[in-house]
Amino acid sequence: MNQTLDQALLPAGLADSLPPDAGLEAEAIERLLASFAAQGYQRVKPPLIEFEESLLQGPGAALAPQTFRLMDPISQRMMALRADMTPQIARIAWSRLGKAPRPLRLSYAGQVLRVRGGQLRPERQFAQAGVELIGADAPEADVEVVLLAAEALAGLGVAGLSVDLTFPTLVPALARGLGLSTKVAEEARDALDRKDVARLRALGGKTAALLEALLQAAGPADAAIAALARLDLPEEAAADRARLAGLVARLHAVQPELRLTVDPGEFRGFEYQTGIGFTLFARGVRGELGRGGRYQSTNDENAVGFTLFLDSVLRALPEPGPARLLYLPAETDPATGRRLRAEAWRTVQGFAKGADVKTEAKRLGCSHAWIGGQAISLA
Repeated sequence: MNQTLDQALLPAGLADSLPPDAGLEAEAIERLLASFAAQGYQRVKPPLIEFEESLLQGPGAALAPQTFRLMDPISQRMMALRADMTPQIARIAWSRLGKAPRPLRLSYAGQVLRVRGGQLRPERQFAQAGVELIGADAPEADVEVVLLAAEALAGLGVAGLSVDLTFPTLVPALARGLGLSTKVAEEARDALDRKDVARLRALGGKTAALLEALLQAAGPADAAIAALARLDLPEEAAADRARLAGLVARLHAVQPELRLTVDPGEFRGFEYQTGIGFTLFARGVRGELGRGGRYQSTNDENAVGFTLFLDSVLRALPEPGPARLLYLPAETDPATGRRLRAEAWRTVQGFAKGADVKTEAKRLGCSHAWIGGQAISLA
């Protein structure tokens, strides 16, 4: 049957991943997982789809608007396609691994699907890789996770990396300390997220001045912590500020070359988090490479982790060099091919007997050809 181009169209936000991109993504994921494993994080593999009530509980509740749902024809119960893998790891931790020693270190990688894309990430399906450290509330756990994310990305070759720190509970604590109504608190939080100074000033009085100062404090970590220290904050908010300052000091002590920034008013995207939050960026790369932070797991365990977005991560990597792909003429002994592959060559077996070797090798995109018992460069 003849196929038409219309039959090859895909829904908006979905795309085929072709060579070499699909191979580069797979290689990046395996290298990330190896970095995670080197620090004791064990891989788990949850299903792509599960019952709605389990997927959308705990940290998954915030992702409900982005989740596809369908009816399971066997159980007649609603199922949901994961929009993020973190809730699944939380479920595994309290159910299947509920009796495992804490802290529990888990890693994962897989595809997620969302109802709609955003401005910076129009794709609705993309790959994630990340870790969760469950059952540890010590500040050192936050340090371990932030540094693991930075080190894993640096190991891939990401340059110009920066970590933007926030404390999503700071603004709600500040609103409670100032006695703001729910409506005013939501208005203030939204204005801070949008960096809207005019809306903050419209709140008036001490509240407006304090929130504007909070907004102006955003920037390089040392300057931001110094600016926050000068603010007269209510007790609960002051405690959050101290925890943020402590984390910055610990990160500087362990890895002083890591570029840190602080955005104390940031909240959007961190709705379910109960402590430190962070976003990873690379200079000159569109979109965030990943994000993470501290949250309460499904059974109220303290947890901290991060998720990396592979589409952005790949944009941050240097251009790969030309592949060493060796063309083997049809007459080549199979044992020769096995020996060359053992020597780290990637080979392409030719089938056209008597064809010009160089011409055929170039046609198939090879960098080298096996001629006279040698790998000859075609450059």
